[in-house]
Amino acid sequence: MKKRVLIMGAAGRDFHNFNVYFRDKEEYEVVAFTATQIPNIEGRVYPAELAGKLYPKGIPIYSETQLEEIIKREKIDKVIFAYSDVSHEYVMHKASKALAAGASFVLLGPSETMISSKLPVISVCAVRTGCGKSQTSRKIVKILRAHGKKVAVIRHPMPYGDLIAQRVQRFASLKDMDKARCTIEEREEYEPHIKNGAVVWAGVDYEAILTEAEKEAEIILWDGGNNDLPFYRSDLHFVVADPHRPGHELMYYPGEANFRMADVIIINKEETASRGGVETIWDNIKKYNPNAIVIDAASPLFVENWQEIAGKKVLVIEDGPTVTHGGMGYGAGFMAAKKYGAAEIISPKPFAVGSIIDTFNKYPHLKEVLPAMGYSKKQIDELEKTVNGSDAELVIIATPIDLGKLMKISKKNLRVLYELQEIGSPTLEDVLKQRNLI
Repeated sequence: MKKRVLIMGAAGRDFHNFNVYFRDKEEYEVVAFTATQIPNIEGRVYPAELAGKLYPKGIPIYSETQLEEIIKREKIDKVIFAYSDVSHEYVMHKASKALAAGASFVLLGPSETMISSKLPVISVCAVRTGCGKSQTSRKIVKILRAHGKKVAVIRHPMPYGDLIAQRVQRFASLKDMDKARCTIEEREEYEPHIKNGAVVWAGVDYEAILTEAEKEAEIILWDGGNNDLPFYRSDLHFVVADPHRPGHELMYYPGEANFRMADVIIINKEETASRGGVETIWDNIKKYNPNAIVIDAASPLFVENWQEIAGKKVLVIEDGPTVTHGGMGYGAGFMAAKKYGAAEIISPKPFAVGSIIDTFNKYPHLKEVLPAMGYSKKQIDELEKTVNGSDAELVIIATPIDLGKLMKISKKNLRVLYELQEIGSPTLEDVLKQRNLI
C-alpha cells in the first residue's frame, strides 16, 4: 500500500521537498499541498510537467485552513511540514492538529533534501527573517568577484506565478525581471545582485537550476530565504543572527538548526542593538555552537538628503517579509525616521485598502509601518493607493529596491539603504581566505 502524503508549505520548501524526495518514489502518493504565508497560492495545481510521471493530473494545492479536513477525507498517513520562520510552539500546534486527525507529522532533514554540487558552495542563511542575509550575500559576492571568481547566486524559491515557466529562471538584467513579471519580494532580492554584476538563478526545480548554474560558474552562493536551511550541501555555511531579537536563535524553526550547524555566525546590527542583546547571542553561541567562527557586524543606514526628514510627518515603508512573518514591528525605515528627527511617524492602517487591510489583520503587531506587499499587480496598485491616500508629508522607503519604479508615489519620498559592515576581525574576506575560497 502506498503511503498517502500531504505536504504543508508556502510555495517554496514544499515544492523542493517533493521534487527531491517524493517525486519518483512509487511507495508514496502525495495527495495534496497546503499553502499559507503567501496570498493566492491555494486553489492552484502543482503541474504534471513538474510533478512527474506518477502524477499525470498534477497535485492540488489547498489552503492550510483545510488541513484537518483533508487529512481525514483523504486518509493521509504522513504530513510533511515544509515552510519556515515559525516558532517551535507554532510547529508543535500544527503537529498536534495532524496527530489528532490521525496522521504522522514529519520534518525532512538535510540528508534527505540537500543536493550536492560539483562546485564549492557557500550558503548564507539566518535565524529569522530580516537579520541581514541579503546584505551579507551581496558583500560575499563582491569579495569573490573582486578576486576574479565567477559566482552563480542561487536564491531560495519565490515561485508565485506560472510554475512551469518558473521551473528554471536566470536573471542577468533588470529586463529579465520585467519579462518574468517578478513580484516586489523577488525584485528586492534579485535587483541588488544584478546591479552588482552577478547573475541570479531561482525557480522551482533546484536540481535543474544547479545543473544550469554550474555551467557558467566557479562558486555557487546559496542566498537563503526566511530562516530556511540551504537546499545544497555547503562547504561554508554563514548564518546571520539579530541582537534586536535576542534568544530567537533558539526559538524558531528551522532557524535554531541553522544556528547549531553554522560554520560562521554573524551578529549583525550591533550598532543599534543593546549590549545585552549582543551578549545573549554570544552566550548562546558558546553553549550551542562553540566551534563557530563569530563575526561582529553592523548595518549602517544611508539616506540621501536625510535633512529633509526633520520635523516632517512621515509614512514608513519597510521590507515586506521582515515585518510580516519575520515578526519585526519596524525596520531600517523606522529607525531612520527616528534618527533624523521626524516629527511624527503616522500609522498606515487608517489609509489601507484591499489586501493591505488583510495584511494588517493577519499581522496585528504591525502598527507604525507599511510592509511593501506586492505579490500581484493588483496588490501593488493597492499599496500605491494606501501610500498616496495617506496624509504624510514625506514617505520613507526602506526596501532594497526603488519602489518608485514600480508604482507612482505622489508624495516626496526618500530611500534608506543599508550594507553590511564588519566590526574588527575576523572579516568575511578573512574567513573566505582561511577556507581557500579566494
